[in-house]
Amino acid sequence: MIIEYTGIKSIVEPLIMVEGVEDVAYDELVEIRLADGTVRTGSVIDISKGKAVVQVFEGTNGMSLGTVSARFSGKPLMLSLSEEILGRVFDGAGRPADGLGAVYAEEKRDVNGLAINPISRRYPRNYIQTGVSAIDALMTLIRGQKLPLFSGNGLPHDKLTAQIVRQAGVMNPDDKFAIVFGAIGVKHEVAEFFKNSFADSGVLSRVVMFLNLSNDPAVERIFTPRCALTAAEYLAFEKGYNVLVVLTDMTAYCEALREISSMKGEIPSRKGYPGYLYSDLASIFERAGMIEGSKGSVTQIPILTMPNDDINHPIPDLTGYITEGQIVLDRTLSQKGIYPPINVLPSLSRLMKDGIGKGYTREDHQAVANQLFSAYSRVQEVRALATVIGEEELSAQDKKYMEFGRAFETRFLAQDYDENRSIEKTLDIGWELLSQLGAQELDRMDPELVKKYLRKG
Repeated sequence: MIIEYTGIKSIVEPLIMVEGVEDVAYDELVEIRLADGTVRTGSVIDISKGKAVVQVFEGTNGMSLGTVSARFSGKPLMLSLSEEILGRVFDGAGRPADGLGAVYAEEKRDVNGLAINPISRRYPRNYIQTGVSAIDALMTLIRGQKLPLFSGNGLPHDKLTAQIVRQAGVMNPDDKFAIVFGAIGVKHEVAEFFKNSFADSGVLSRVVMFLNLSNDPAVERIFTPRCALTAAEYLAFEKGYNVLVVLTDMTAYCEALREISSMKGEIPSRKGYPGYLYSDLASIFERAGMIEGSKGSVTQIPILTMPNDDINHPIPDLTGYITEGQIVLDRTLSQKGIYPPINVLPSLSRLMKDGIGKGYTREDHQAVANQLFSAYSRVQEVRALATVIGEEELSAQDKKYMEFGRAFETRFLAQDYDENRSIEKTLDIGWELLSQLGAQELDRMDPELVKKYLRKG
C-alpha cells in the first residue's frame, strides 16, 4: 500500500523533509503533489529516525508547508528500455526530451545498476577507431576499456568529444555499434552544438543522448551517467552492441555530489568533496567492460575538466586510480593552434598492447608507437637545451629532433575537425616522420620492420 504523507517539516531549496515515514529506502523515487495539483518528482537522499530528506528534481519554488504531500513509490528511478532508444534524446533523468513521446519498453531497469562481476568479465580485446591519429596510434581505445579525457577550461574538449562521437566505429562491419552520450551540467549552447553536430553528420540514428543542462537540478546530475550506463548495458548485453559511452563533464557530476553532501551535513574530505568520492566514481567507471557469453561491450570515455589545470586535483587524481589510462589536453599546444592539443607524453592507454598489432590493427603499430613516444620525449630534452644555449648551437642530430618535433605536432597531432584518419594512414604518417631521423635512430624497432616500412628519402 502506498501512503501519502502530509507531514512536511521543512522546505529548503531544493530539499524537503518528510516526517513520520516508514519503510523508506535511499534513492527511492518520490511523487510530490502541490496544492494546485502539480506533481513533481524527487529522490530520497537521507533517512534518519522516521524522517526522510527528499531532493526535488524540479526545485521547490511555489511550495509551502501544509499544502504539499509526498508519496513514496517503493522503487528507485527506473529507465524504460528497448532498441527504440537509439536516435532519441532524453533529459538527465531519462525522460523523453525530443517531443517524440514515451519509449515502448521491452523492460525497465533500476538506473543505479551494479559494477560487472569480476568473475564474469572477459579481458578487453580489439579496438575502437576514433579517426584521431594521436588516440588511435599512441593511446588506442580498446573495447571494454575506460579511458578518461583530462582537459581544462577553455580547451576544445567539446569539439574533440563531438568529433569522436561522429567518427568512432569498429572495423568489422558485422559487429553492431552504438554510442550513448551523457552530458552533465552543460550550457544550453553546448547541448545544441552536440545535437546539431550529430544530426548534421548523420550519426544521430546510432546515438542515445541524455542531456542534463546547467540550470537543471543538481540531483539530476547524479542520475545522468547512471541512466546513460543503464541504456548502454541493455544495448551491449541484451542486444549485442559494442557501445561507446561518452560522459561530459564528470567534474560537474562531482560538484553536484559535493553540493548534495554538504546539504546532508556530511563531513567533507579533500577540497570539500565527500570521503566516498572514490567509491562513488568507481560505481560508475566499473560498469564498463565485456561479459562472458555476450558479444557486446561497454567502453567509456569520461571527460573531466581539471580545475586550474591541476592534474593532482581530487577528481582527476581519483579517476586515474580507477581507469585504465588517460588522454591529456595541453594548453600550450592549444595556444600554438594545434588541434586536437593532445599531450602524448603524460597520456597512455594501459590496455592498448592487447588490442593492437597483427590481426587487430597492423603488425608495426606497437613499434611505431614506442618509437614516436621515445623520439618526442627526446624532443622535449633538446628544446630544454635550446632554451639555454640557443637552437643554432645544437648538434646536427639535435636539430633533426627539433625539426621532427615541429613536424610531429603539425602533421601527426594536428588534423582537421572533420578529418577521419584510418589507422593505416596514421601509421604511414608516423613512418614518414620517423624517416626524418634516419634508420640509425630507430632503436625501439625490429630491423625487419624498419626495412619493410621505412621510407627512404
